[in-house]
Amino acid sequence: MKILITGALGQIGSELTTALKKIYGEKNIVTSDVREGEIAEEFLPYEQLNVLDKSRLSEIVKKHEIKIIYHLAAILSAAGEKNPNLCWDVNMTGLHNVLEVARELKVKQIICPSSIAVFGPETPCSNTPQETVILPKTMYGLTKAAGELLCEYYVAKFGIDVRGIRYPGLISYKTLPGGGTTDYAVEIFYEALKKKFYTCFLKAETTLPMMYMPDAIRGTIQLAETDFAKLKHHSNFNFSGISFSCSQLADEIKKHIPDFQISYQPDFRQAIADSWPRSIDDSAARNEWGWKVEYDLPRMVEDMLKNLSSKKLY
Repeated sequence: MKILITGALGQIGSELTTALKKIYGEKNIVTSDVREGEIAEEFLPYEQLNVLDKSRLSEIVKKHEIKIIYHLAAILSAAGEKNPNLCWDVNMTGLHNVLEVARELKVKQIICPSSIAVFGPETPCSNTPQETVILPKTMYGLTKAAGELLCEYYVAKFGIDVRGIRYPGLISYKTLPGGGTTDYAVEIFYEALKKKFYTCFLKAETTLPMMYMPDAIRGTIQLAETDFAKLKHHSNFNFSGISFSCSQLADEIKKHIPDFQISYQPDFRQAIADSWPRSIDDSAARNEWGWKVEYDLPRMVEDMLKNLSSKKLY
């Protein structure tokens, strides 16, 4: 069964590609992104794709006889506030193109990530429920909230198997982040190793839901492989890992790098972070498809530093 990944060269896509190839075989995973030119061998077979080009997407699906699409192409929160029109186009028109191609060409399954950015300041910030107030204050959050509803429409109207997770902030040592409000939680490791100092763009006490990438990849595939009949929810699963503040992360890093120092200079991303939850109730995911986190803060920090140090990625 052939699988297409859009946005495959991004933070999630690059690691998801590796994981899916191990499960389904190298030739059965087709990657795509907007990037042109030479592409690393690990992403082959590769197709250049702008998700706004529906005809090109359709061509790729037909060419490779695609049956599952992991739709990861998106403009993230901070980048979306700098260019809200592009954020709307890529996140909404791109998603609609994927859903329409799936409907027209009878693609079996769509996995389309959502985000904790769908929540806003009116949402309960602690142990945020699965069903709750959704009033996002960013263009990114707005597109993800609308995207959830659009996906649910395609499930109900056309019977398409569409599934999605509200990702928290994701932390990875393999790929740099791409314009999100939680990027500090990756940048801090590089700066701690390289300079022993980091200037954080959020306040010390800012606490947000986070997740280590191995957990995120495992959970995403676990949801995709669950029997559709077992799911009561589809495109909007709360997905929880670990919640911590900026200062708590810095303190954990100091246990490994004692001379590491941090300062705080909040910028426009602080307002975005303040509108998001501090912790997430993911009982629906745990009950419907058996989700369970494996990495806590100490284990995640230890693994991040070990991998960045050994691979000299900094």
